[in-house]
Amino acid sequence: MTSERLPALSRQTKRSLNWKRWIPRRWYIHLLLIVGAIVMIAPLLWMITLSLKPARLTYSPPYLFPNTFEWQNYVDAWNAAPFARYYLNTAIMAAGITLGQLLFSSLAAYAFARIKFPGREVLFLLILGTMMLPIQVLIIPSYLTVLSLGWKNSFFALIVPRMVSAFGIFLLRQFYLSIPRDLDEAAFIDGASHFGVWWRIILPLSRPALATLAIFAFLFAWNDFLWPLIVTDDPNMRTIQLGLVMFQGRYSTNWTLLMAGTVTATIPTVIAFLLGQRQFIESIALSGVKE
Repeated sequence: MTSERLPALSRQTKRSLNWKRWIPRRWYIHLLLIVGAIVMIAPLLWMITLSLKPARLTYSPPYLFPNTFEWQNYVDAWNAAPFARYYLNTAIMAAGITLGQLLFSSLAAYAFARIKFPGREVLFLLILGTMMLPIQVLIIPSYLTVLSLGWKNSFFALIVPRMVSAFGIFLLRQFYLSIPRDLDEAAFIDGASHFGVWWRIILPLSRPALATLAIFAFLFAWNDFLWPLIVTDDPNMRTIQLGLVMFQGRYSTNWTLLMAGTVTATIPTVIAFLLGQRQFIESIALSGVKE
């Protein structure tokens, strides 16, 4: 009789072992990540739900999952102001800032990572020190510079002051240091210049880092509110973030149209992240590789 129960006990033991294998060893980490994901996505769900509500139900449940679909809110929000012009201005500004940071930050990072010159480390530390300065400290001198150049209400004012950043230089320099110098020496033997090494060797190998910087630069430029507000007062030069303010009155706010406009303004940033997500993750993985 004991021998007849052995197969059943072994099958039961096998099921329990399979169940234990299915449960992650660090289940509490997964639980914490799930809770964090819910906290992060809840505002987005609230924004989408509110954008699809009638105005009379603004403060009524549900709050996270829509049960009404007022698509007319998006049409009304789009027609409330020349948002096509606002989107164009924002796209030009974000593209110019992103390309400028990729170009100038990569050139500066190459100099700090590959070229030896007197005072290199001190100058790099000074550049890093600017990251500790709040942006409000730089607004007045930057604005006075823009005024003196006659750039107010122009794309030059929106783009040029932010075409390089200390963060971009630091990010790319650290990545360039991980690239073997043997490749540079081989290129120099073949007669390449520093510019040739940067263009033909460093940049192709730095696509993950460049994509990461492009994502950060684009998101910052697209969502920026303060600097465009200061250097532009012409309605034709407004960006999308300034255009959304028109839904906020002195005594009341049209929340449904504001959220509808915010959803449409968020779509390009989501697309930009999805396009660069693979390179972004690859840059994080490569930065953790140790030889």
